[in-house]
Amino acid sequence: MLKYVMRLARIMAVLGGLVLSALVVITFVSVFGRALNTLGHSGSLAGIGEWLIAIGVGPITGDFELLEAGVAFAIFAFLPITQLFGSHATVDIFTSALPRRANKALMAFWEVVLTAAILLISARLYEGMLDKMQYGETTFLLQFPVWWAYAGSFVASLSACLVALYCAFARVAELLTGRAYMPHSEGASH
Repeated sequence: MLKYVMRLARIMAVLGGLVLSALVVITFVSVFGRALNTLGHSGSLAGIGEWLIAIGVGPITGDFELLEAGVAFAIFAFLPITQLFGSHATVDIFTSALPRRANKALMAFWEVVLTAAILLISARLYEGMLDKMQYGETTFLLQFPVWWAYAGSFVASLSACLVALYCAFARVAELLTGRAYMPHSEGASH
């Protein structure tokens, strides 16, 4: 089972990385176009500004709308791999002095709590998507249906739910049996 969960988490991380990379390119092109357009409209270069606009140099229309939708998807796409490898930031000032079994119990407890939170967020995301579909809300500039962004994020959140459920059951099983069911945790301890 771990093999399939790990494959799902890695696929979602790659998709999230591709979307995030595309967003970086879109943002760069938009900012660069905006800067060229501003330069072309300044002082003695005012005639160049009109020419730049005519050939399409300027900010990308709706770049903020694309960024908003893409980042939401990327967050949910990165969540499964973060969850699976236990890479959430932790502060273990007090727990480092606890016995190993107590730490395992705390890890299992917080894994179950985080899974419940991810399930709740996904359920609310689904409800929000249905609401946006029902009312036909669109973005201001690009006029694409807002529910599309919700749907993409919801699909990514479903993978986060599957991985979170596996992690919660695995942590509880590790606590009860003493066997390892999770991959080696890298953790971001601070």
